[in-house]
Amino acid sequence: MTKDKNEDGVDRRAIRAQIDENLRLVYREALSEELPDRFRDLLAQLKAKDGSGKGGTE
Repeated sequence: MTKDKNEDGVDRRAIRAQIDENLRLVYREALSEELPDRFRDLLAQLKAKDGSGKGGTE
């Protein structure tokens, strides 16, 4: 019975490592994609509001 638990633990670690690697790949690809123009415009509007509305304090 102990052997089954150890093997299960190893399998789980391997599965978690594979999931981690896959997530890294997906996020790396997403970070390399360009931001759509609409999002850039929205971010610019938010920055403009934040800078003028709060007097530049953080």
